[in-house]
Amino acid sequence: MFDTSKGIKRVVSISAAALCMLTSIRIAPMTAPEADAADDIMTAWEITENMQFGWNLGNSLDAHVTLPSGERPENVGLESETSWGNPKTTQALIDAVKAKGFSTIRVPVTWFQHVDKANGFKIDAEWLARVKEVVDMCYNSGLYVILNMHHEEGWANRSDLATAYDEIQPYFTSVWTQIAETFADYDQHLIFEVMNEPRAVGTPHEWWAATAPQAECDVINKINAEVVDIIRNSDSDYAETRLIMLPSYCASSEAHFMAANVIPEGDDYIAASVHAYSPYNFTMNAEIEDHSVFTKAYKNELITILTNVKEVFLDKNVPVVIGEFGSSNYDNIQARLDWATTYAETAKAYGIPLVLWDNNVEKNNGGEAHGYINRDDNTWYEASVPVVDKILEIFNDPTTNWGEEPPKPEIDHADISTGEVIIKGPFDLDKSKADTYEDSKGIEYAWDLDGKDLAVKYTGDKLAVAVSDADWNGWTEINAYDIDEEKGIAYFSMDELLEMWGDDAANIGHLSVKTLGVSTVETVVAIEAAAHEDTDKTKKYRINLSDRTADDKFVEITFEGAAGSAIEGCIGYMGAEWVNIEYKGTIGEDGKYIVKVALGDGENAIPANIKEAQAQIWWCDDENGEMTGYKLVADGETPGPAPEVKYGDANCDGDISLSDAILIMQYIGNPDAYGVGGTEASAMTEQGLANSDCCDNGDGVTNKDALAVQSYLLKLVTTLPMVSSAE
Repeated sequence: MFDTSKGIKRVVSISAAALCMLTSIRIAPMTAPEADAADDIMTAWEITENMQFGWNLGNSLDAHVTLPSGERPENVGLESETSWGNPKTTQALIDAVKAKGFSTIRVPVTWFQHVDKANGFKIDAEWLARVKEVVDMCYNSGLYVILNMHHEEGWANRSDLATAYDEIQPYFTSVWTQIAETFADYDQHLIFEVMNEPRAVGTPHEWWAATAPQAECDVINKINAEVVDIIRNSDSDYAETRLIMLPSYCASSEAHFMAANVIPEGDDYIAASVHAYSPYNFTMNAEIEDHSVFTKAYKNELITILTNVKEVFLDKNVPVVIGEFGSSNYDNIQARLDWATTYAETAKAYGIPLVLWDNNVEKNNGGEAHGYINRDDNTWYEASVPVVDKILEIFNDPTTNWGEEPPKPEIDHADISTGEVIIKGPFDLDKSKADTYEDSKGIEYAWDLDGKDLAVKYTGDKLAVAVSDADWNGWTEINAYDIDEEKGIAYFSMDELLEMWGDDAANIGHLSVKTLGVSTVETVVAIEAAAHEDTDKTKKYRINLSDRTADDKFVEITFEGAAGSAIEGCIGYMGAEWVNIEYKGTIGEDGKYIVKVALGDGENAIPANIKEAQAQIWWCDDENGEMTGYKLVADGETPGPAPEVKYGDANCDGDISLSDAILIMQYIGNPDAYGVGGTEASAMTEQGLANSDCCDNGDGVTNKDALAVQSYLLKLVTTLPMVSSAE
């Protein structure tokens, strides 16, 4: 088992903070390139890490014209940029996007109405110049720029895509040859994306199918490979190190679609291009009446989708860029903030840059409302800018690291042979044969699974476990929290499933196992739930100091919990390196513990240039203890350094003796009499209580601390605190 003592928590916190310094340097927005980038070539992973959070110039250069007859005219000219209602792109708009904190701008461009078919698909010179002008606005501002072929109706997007390779290949290779030539001198800040969402338009499988449409995928993969070859063989110093984004069929985030994306072998500068307006029912499905809550089911679905992205690409050493994502505005700011928090935290942990889609539609009218910045005056829409701010806050948080998913602890599961068989097998599951719930194996729910895990022995694709009511409504599913690949067993937490169900378990009518592809299940067994909590229990809270004034002398942080509970942690901030101002004490009779930290120069103070800090709780006897608020104040005595803890000196007489061990035992036996503020004359002070915690086992003050004092007096240990071994 893992030792979760306070000492280890402290070490983890400090070492993580050291790593945070490097992270904060990496995520700073790039400045305009001045030196020859060939002297400082980035890896693909460094590029995607620097890209961080991006913004789409949507519905501008990618706008195209369709006549009332349904025809799409050729040679439409520069007017197409404003044909969907957006104003002409300006440098002021790009400056506003950069000033907000974005690191990347994606410039979607539709080309098919700006080429001469009779002249080898030569791009109209005025259009190419306009595209270059907009790219330069972004590139010269020091931003990463994604340039692509977008929409391409009748070319990449057509019903007969499966058989259209011979027709579309000359178009794509010609246009990309011209793009590569035009932008040959641009360094690695310019990224090429071969296509947008190539798909079989108007077919039943345009956006989804149980299995990826192989014929269409073959065409997309061939075009991708040929364009990569054109770019790599172009006359450019960056031909071999230009990052190229390759989409799968419709740029889908479905695992089986992503798996059909063939990544050229031996090319270290390829990234998978994925779009994920996820979960769709929350972000964009107008048929869903209520978008007011980002439910646990939605959260789980989103995490599952991003985990699939990680497993299909990142775990196979292929970088990923989510080139489009967003949540339409349904007047649901708080729900969108909850969505953004889960999205950004998960993407950052996995190391996936996100590029927000913006079509400049402020309010939902039954369509897609992905408006964030008003392009008429370059101000940010009140209903949507909190989403941007939340993602920027998470991506710029120096206490969490880019691409460093917390390691999973080793979990000791009960042997599957000790459990109760819930569903006997073997049985086959095939998602391609899905008809409502027939892609699952279901049973009537008749067990009390509270405190249990389901162990599912299987082969094939990943599984999910779900519950529903007697009428198959309220379908709620979870993924495995742990998979033993060697034994072929997936483990599902029933406590998690029942919590997500959010209703009386008596209303559950069915329990089902479903596949995400094709699987064979041998057996489903209920076993005792394993303990699989994270090892680091540090609680972290953001403290915004950006509004501090010269009159503000202190920041006062309030923690609350059960009276008499020991609490310790730090107020930390990122300066030249991560700095911890530690605190340790006891929650008072009013249930509060207040930490006051100076603002300004001097020891144990937060300097004036620091705009954000973080409060951390490393340990609290009350596991529900929380930071409940903070405020900037202008008065009060300057807090001095925290009193030095003299471990073992419970009565604070300056010496360690048997009387200290006795006082600790008296406190344990009767904290009302011998605790802080107790009725006995020898009751402990706050300093004495801190001194008493001298066996560093993570349990607060216990009889082990009294034994530690005795061990010290008997010279069985030479120093206090005594570090106990893991149990």
